Amino acid sequence: MGWAIAVHGGAGDIPLSLPPEKRLPREAGLRRCLDVGIAALKAHNHPLDVVELVVRELENNPHFNAGKGSVLTTSGTVEMEACIMDGKTMKCGAVSGVSTVVNAISLARLVMDKTPHIYLAFDGAEAFAREQGLETVEMSHFITPENIERLKQAQEADRVQLDYTQPIQKEVPKDAALADGDSQIGIVGCVAVDSEGNLATATSTGGIVSKMVGRIGDTPIIGAGTYANHLCAVSATGRGEAIIRGTIARDVAAVMEFKGLSLKEAAAYAMNRVPRGNAGLIAVSSTGEVAMLFNTTGMFRACATEDGYSEISIWDSPIE
Repeated sequence: MGWAIAVHGGAGDIPLSLPPEKRLPREAGLRRCLDVGIAALKAHNHPLDVVELVVRELENNPHFNAGKGSVLTTSGTVEMEACIMDGKTMKCGAVSGVSTVVNAISLARLVMDKTPHIYLAFDGAEAFAREQGLETVEMSHFITPENIERLKQAQEADRVQLDYTQPIQKEVPKDAALADGDSQIGIVGCVAVDSEGNLATATSTGGIVSKMVGRIGDTPIIGAGTYANHLCAVSATGRGEAIIRGTIARDVAAVMEFKGLSLKEAAAYAMNRVPRGNAGLIAVSSTGEVAMLFNTTGMFRACATEDGYSEISIWDSPIE
């Protein structure tokens, strides 16, 4: 048994030809966040604090689809979502429809710690953030030229777009295969376990490009995009509707508990129940195992364990 941590920056149709100017900043972001998480675990911080800290870092990185990098709704607005969960107590907090809070994951943590509830959304979540003194900004803070262009491309193609999907030109049929490119950058998440077997997970996102106003994805739904118990901690990424239907995160924990599967076996079981091209997940077990699986072209991901193993990957092979 030992500490372990895994981080993801979204799964999707990530091409092998992804330009260096789009790939390298994300690799650097993953490396930085992994280092931050490792240092916090070595300092004996609780995994709940670790995952919040790491996801805050990811939210502040405009190269990922959360916080500063959040993609836009069909109306050109931002509606962020986040969720955090503690494995031992199974306490959790979630938020949706957040448009002015700099770090939605910290608002989710406050929902967990400071209210009798699990989930706050839209105006209620915003009011609670102000009441708690969280940093807020004008919505325009999150609306970048890059994401305005992504929304324009999605609207011209008349479709919502998943992580890393190529900008689709207007003349391309709606049912055309989604090829390589970068119309949307990915959901973020972190899972961690300490040397005593305490587990936690956190996930944050801006959603999907050109989503309907008011749409809620898998990230804040306990058991779908985010889940932790005494056996494992899971954070999922991909097409929210598919992840919700498959209750991916809860399934990993359930088959570990009721079928006696290992973490990697359980993660593979859960992923195999989701149609290909739709999802990815990261997970850690109470004994320090790590699983990072996806059925998309790629997933920005990183992990490290107390025994010295470390990996940063996008496609099937680790990045050197």
